[in-house]
This record gives sequence, structure tokens and C-alpha cells, in this order.
Amino acid sequence: MIGNPAHDLIRLALSLATAIRGSDLPGVTTALMLEQMMEGYESALANPGKNPGKSAAPSSVRRVLKRALKRRWHHLAEERIEDVQPEIPIGKRFWPVTAAEKKETERIFKLPEVRDLITSLKDRDNGDEVEVVDAAYWMKGCSSLGRLRFAVLLGVGKKKKNSEGFCLVDIKEAVPAAAPHSDKADMPRDHAKRVVEGARKLSPFLGQRMLPGHFLGTPAVLRELLPQDLRLEMDQLTRDEAIGAARFLASVVGEAHAQQMDKDERKEWRTVLKQNRSKKLDAPSWLWTSVVQLVASHESAYLEHCRHYALGAAERR
Repeated sequence: MIGNPAHDLIRLALSLATAIRGSDLPGVTTALMLEQMMEGYESALANPGKNPGKSAAPSSVRRVLKRALKRRWHHLAEERIEDVQPEIPIGKRFWPVTAAEKKETERIFKLPEVRDLITSLKDRDNGDEVEVVDAAYWMKGCSSLGRLRFAVLLGVGKKKKNSEGFCLVDIKEAVPAAAPHSDKADMPRDHAKRVVEGARKLSPFLGQRMLPGHFLGTPAVLRELLPQDLRLEMDQLTRDEAIGAARFLASVVGEAHAQQMDKDERKEWRTVLKQNRSKKLDAPSWLWTSVVQLVASHESAYLEHCRHYALGAAERR
């Protein structure tokens, strides 16, 4: 969204803190990561134009990039749908679609702009036929609960006879922004267009393969998942590697923000960032407080969910 840049920092910090809690790294790593995150972000903000490339990435990030370059369709299929066969396995993560949802999926992938997006990636021709092979509702984390989320398996062009002719598309509902946007910003009123515009500003490589649309009248974003889409697994990193990764990722966000601010705006924002810091933590106090509150809220909601599930199971018995 076009709004306070603090929201992007909080979102990144929360992701890092949550990842650390799911790893074997000591809890103090979270505080150290937030400090280095701010170091990387402020450095990129102060020196716009020096985009942090692959050579500047720490070894932990370079390893992931190296693995990503070698990945092919079967890696993505085995990771996302647990099989390289041209179908989505119905089960715990994937649920059957309704007749109306199946019809809507067929309609969407016949649209010229959607076909153009799919054929523009990889080694595909503009005239390649795009065929819906399978589709399922995707129960993917808390963000999909109560929302539209679909995985669609497509066959593209003449390569449909082998694995490289398939691709996987994620359709995700675009919800209203929880935070207010700037009154001066030219904000798209359509939620899907707003999400895609934000992605193209923050991460152009990702945003360019996203498309806004509507699914049964609901704003939704389409994105092809690529084999190269890999996440950092914090449980496989040392403390120093995790801290270095946090600094690098924040520098990428800082570079994106710097490109959207003029010199005076950057100076004003850097002044704000240097305020409200305690003697014990070299990061804004509002950032730490926000992360602590959000993590606590998540843990509380999760435990409450477990309680309700347990009570429901007891009643069913």
C-alpha cells in the first residue's frame, strides 16, 4: 500500500521474529536481528541508487540464490503439491472447488491479459494455448482462512506433454488495507490493483508477474509461482547468518523506499528513525513494541484456536 513506510518495517520484523521462534536459535537473536535490520535499512536509505545486488548478499542468502537457479518444475511441484503428476492432490491442504468456482477459473484463464501474463514468462510463445488442468482451494496458513485462495495447475503450449509445460498459479483475495494511506497518494480504489501496485514498487521482479482481477466479483491477485521462489529457512542458519540475512533483506526494502522518496523526505524519515531508541536496543522502540505485541497476539489467538478445536473434538466423541 502507499502509506507509512513503518508498516513495511514492522511486517519484515514480524516475519523475522516469527521465523526465529520456529527455529532452534536463542531468543536474543530476535533483538540482534532487529538492530542489524535497521542498520541495513538506514544504510540503503542514505545511499539510494546503490542497489544491494547478489554480490552484496551474505553467504546464507547466496546459498538460497544458488539453489534457486538450479530448480525446475518438479522441485516446485514436489514442494507445493507433493507430486509431479498433472493434478492437485485433494486432502489436508487442498480442498475441492465448487461448480461455480471451477467455471470462474475457466473464465479467468481465457482472458487475454491473463494469457499474456502466463505466456510472457519462461520460454513460452505469445500464441501458446493456456489450459486449466486442475484447480483447488488452497488452505495456506492463517491468511487464507475465510478468504478466497486457489491453486490452479495450467498446461501451456505444446510442452504440456512433459513436466516443463505445466505451471502453478496462486489466486489470492485482495483484502482492504488495515492501515490508512496518505491523502496525497494516488491510491487505486480497487484492492487488487492496490496490492499489485505496491508489489511493483517494492519488488518489481515479483510485481511484474502479478495481475489484478476479480474472482466471483471479489478483488483477487493472480501470480505464477516459480521454482526459483525460495524462502530462507532460519532453522538451517547460524545466529550470525540469520542476523546477516536480516540486514540484507532490510537493505532491499530501504532501497525500494528510497526510490519512492525525494531527498527531503528521506532526510525527514531518517530523522524519525533515529528517535525513540533506548540505550539497550539500537532500534526504534515502536518497532520492538509492535513486534512483541503482534507475536503475543498471534500466540494467544493460536492457543485459543487449539482450545476451541479440542472442545469441539471432545463434543464429537
